Amino acid sequence: MNKYVLFFRETDRSKLMITGGKGANLGELSGIAGIQVPEGFCVTTEAYKKITANNPELARLLDELTHVEVEEREKISQLTAKIRTVIENISIPKDISEEIAGALAKSGEKEAFAVRSSATAEDLPTASFAGQQDTYLNIIGLPSILEHISKCWASLFTERAVTYRIQNGFDHRKIQLSVIIQKMIFPQVAGILFTADPVSSNRKVLSIDASFGLGEALVAGLVNADNYKVRDGKITGIKIPAKKLAIHAMKDGGTKEVQIAPEQQETQALTHDQILELARTGRKIEAHFGCPQDIEWCLADDTFYIVQSRPITTLFPIPEINDGENHIYLSVGHQQMMTDAMKPLGLSLWRLTAARPMYPAGGRLFVDIAKELASPAREVIIDVAGKNDPLIKDALLTVVERGDFSSPAPGENQTPGGKKLPDFKVQIEYDPTIVAELIGNARAALEELKQSIQTKSGVELIDFILEDIRQLTNRNISEPRSFGVFMTAMNASYWINEKMEEWLGEKNAADKLSQSVPNNVTSEMGLELLDVADAIRPYPAVTDYLQHTKDDGFLDKLPQFEGGQKIRDVILAYLDKYGMRCPGEIDITRTRWSEKPLTLLPLILSNIKNHEPGASKRKFEQGLQEAWQKEQDLLTRLQQLPGGEEKAAETKRMIGLVRNYIGFREYPKYAIIGRYFVHKQALLKEAEKLVQARVIREKEDIYYLYFEELREVIRTRQLDERIIRKRKEEQKSFEKLHPPRVITSDGEIIAGAYKRKDLPAGAIVGLAVSSGLVEGRARVILNMENARLEDGDILVTAFTDPSWTPLFVSVKGLVTEVGGLMSHGTVVAREYGLPAVAGVENATRLIKDGQRIRVNGTDGYVEIL
Repeated sequence: MNKYVLFFRETDRSKLMITGGKGANLGELSGIAGIQVPEGFCVTTEAYKKITANNPELARLLDELTHVEVEEREKISQLTAKIRTVIENISIPKDISEEIAGALAKSGEKEAFAVRSSATAEDLPTASFAGQQDTYLNIIGLPSILEHISKCWASLFTERAVTYRIQNGFDHRKIQLSVIIQKMIFPQVAGILFTADPVSSNRKVLSIDASFGLGEALVAGLVNADNYKVRDGKITGIKIPAKKLAIHAMKDGGTKEVQIAPEQQETQALTHDQILELARTGRKIEAHFGCPQDIEWCLADDTFYIVQSRPITTLFPIPEINDGENHIYLSVGHQQMMTDAMKPLGLSLWRLTAARPMYPAGGRLFVDIAKELASPAREVIIDVAGKNDPLIKDALLTVVERGDFSSPAPGENQTPGGKKLPDFKVQIEYDPTIVAELIGNARAALEELKQSIQTKSGVELIDFILEDIRQLTNRNISEPRSFGVFMTAMNASYWINEKMEEWLGEKNAADKLSQSVPNNVTSEMGLELLDVADAIRPYPAVTDYLQHTKDDGFLDKLPQFEGGQKIRDVILAYLDKYGMRCPGEIDITRTRWSEKPLTLLPLILSNIKNHEPGASKRKFEQGLQEAWQKEQDLLTRLQQLPGGEEKAAETKRMIGLVRNYIGFREYPKYAIIGRYFVHKQALLKEAEKLVQARVIREKEDIYYLYFEELREVIRTRQLDERIIRKRKEEQKSFEKLHPPRVITSDGEIIAGAYKRKDLPAGAIVGLAVSSGLVEGRARVILNMENARLEDGDILVTAFTDPSWTPLFVSVKGLVTEVGGLMSHGTVVAREYGLPAVAGVENATRLIKDGQRIRVNGTDGYVEIL
């Protein structure tokens, strides 16, 4: 068997490491009955290894490249240019060139060939690397083919390929390159076929791009292409732009651009019959590979040839119910202000905590509301979703308006199973002491849990946690009074905003009325971190140490400084109260502040720098004063209106409901996260025993097991290590995905939009969630540990769950990609009097760190100044 050459018919996916992704896929395609693949062979990675082995200069340059960061563009450019030169100057050894010559003799030496790169980290299910290495067309004769093989090897180190590998965590030294030598097809038409629509992600819609000449022009974006859509064997859409340019092969080798005659420019490139034939071919290839495909094809002499097929890596996975029905899935992450991928243990525990079934996909959770949309509860469901996130509401209205669901029969607001929905419009005049009672009950239950869990271990511990989680929902969110208290406050806020705009022409009046309310555990958390800064401020040696330390054990080093023991006690007291929190806290596997107190240091140091002593009390008192003044102003103006006494009295009652109860909005989640942390500490103790028994390598490996799987591992003391490895790889791929707000069971992503026209030119639209207008420097922060803020900064981030709110005391405004009127971050933004705009699509990409921006929290938009 040849060492350096493999014909397509000799290879398949099992030969990935010697033929690369492209070569392996071409081998698979060649074996599918009825699929025409131009003949050819692979120059295997063994050839690449041989020519690059034992080259000291190349080894030195590769070692240097391994330590380069993605931001060091100039260094990447210089190093990659040197590496390419070294590789291109290496002579191809005789034994390799002879095998290539022999393969060419069998294929037809005088034929024209395409010479394509095929890397081992290419055309994979999780990383396509499409277009990262080079392709050369219409290459004729052995000397020219050998020259272009060397160019392909060198193209493993183009700037774009190296940057892509750094971003995706691939080791440059472990990637090998095979080269494909494939007979040229000289097509009349060529293009790309996606077996799932790349725009909507709908798996039932095929999308075909087609243009005259070689397909490389289309891939490179040089020419316009026809676009055809096919669904269920029928053409559902045709777009034919003017095709002014084509690329054709020249007789003596190489390619040239050709102007298309004006009368042919708007001619349809494929006939209807050809479109449907190509669609059937695409479905056959997709069925073979088992996932949606990105297929390069060409048409010559009325025959379709397939020159490449790779997985479409950008599609978000579909939550699976597999009952043949249509489903509409809503993102749980967008409702919980946590759109990051969760690990399996975190997913399974949150599913257990939830009051309804949740379905995983791409490391996220979704709820199916198809039956609700076809039920009398439709209007309520859409309205509640809209208050949470207006883009979800618009997407759901799109689904309903296009007739995906028939109009429901009139009836009560209940689910299809007959279960009555909670009263989302509830307004109950509770005794205000109820909040203290509910908080007291939750604290007592947490203390009881801490005591009870001490005696549990092994399977008994797992079952104990399972039972505690089952009771958790009843004790908190679903406790009728708990739900009634914060929904009463939220509905009073909506009432105030609606009536004050109607009666006084004033927008978002409830925002100022919500400042400095009692019993808001999340806003108290931010203010108390200001008190921590006050405790540290008199001790410059401690401050200096905290500014420079990177030591996770810094708390234990504090007593060596003057005042250090006192500061340690202050920080530990803070952590005792709030240390269970962290970004993405609904995922139990996330590192809590108590587990890594270092996370809080940038926030504490920002508070020391940006605030004067006593800022916590002053901020709270200022909020109280502003809320009181706003109340007096509204009541005075209302009394002057017709029927003013009644309007003022009702408004005063609603203000009382907001101020008495809205703070409790934050407590149920705080209680859940507190219990989670107790569960986590107990589970990690159990994981230590698994490490000692050599069942797992490190205790964090349990994060990659679902809860029931963990129970079985603890019971049997057995685990296939490959499961953990596979889940860790999956997690990396999930982290790169952006979850949709709404996705159908066909995989179609329904994107909502803001339908507003009253915006300044260039404004970035969002949802007004906290009134006010502010200008300042944008600080785009995706990780709290990087949160070094200056006075007057505006925080721009993807989402803010409660753990982010300690940053709010140091900023002047807030912009988030996710969020609604009553999400945790916006409730606290209002309480702090912080102008805020939420639900700004792609805010962290549209706004650059350091740009000066204006945030209009009253009308809901952002301007880049």
